[in-house]
Amino acid sequence: MPVITVTQINKYIGFSLKGDKNLQGIMVRGEISNFVHHYKSGHMYFNLKDSESSIKAVMFASAASRLKFEPEDGMSVIVSGSISVYERDGVYQLYVNDILPEGAGKAGLALEQLKKKLAAAGLFETAHKRPLPAMPLKIGAVTSLNGAAIRDIINVLSRRYPIGELVAVNVIVQGDEAPDSICQGILKAECQAATL
Repeated sequence: MPVITVTQINKYIGFSLKGDKNLQGIMVRGEISNFVHHYKSGHMYFNLKDSESSIKAVMFASAASRLKFEPEDGMSVIVSGSISVYERDGVYQLYVNDILPEGAGKAGLALEQLKKKLAAAGLFETAHKRPLPAMPLKIGAVTSLNGAAIRDIINVLSRRYPIGELVAVNVIVQGDEAPDSICQGILKAECQAATL
């Protein structure tokens, strides 16, 4: 029997794991623990555990940058990825491509985390709020001009406040482009309001 090196063993195990289709493109349910987000590199490291076992996991910056929320210790999630070996240490781990919060949806979790962040920055304090005029002459709506929402707004305004003038800004309201489009629409509406 030939003598082999540690590196050869780890490379062989890594090759074997990559060749096992049952360990590639898998989805794993568990709870996040020991979560670390290295902001300099953008990589995320954590353990994924259940009541009996734990596995090391890594999510590289390229995948982590696509997340709409910040993972936290104790969060129940479903991750997708593949099992491979970190050859330098001889440790097998889960290389994560995506993380889905279990229970609450991604958008809901992201919204709650954003609210907490804005509240911590003091942006919901009364001092930052401007009073609404009793009888506004112009009312802005940032939405899709092709959707049902704008028709509902027009309908309600015509019945309840016919003297109000609607100023609508067309934006994309669904899909990956929606957040940027809506933000740009709000800025455009603010600029229009400033010139009135």
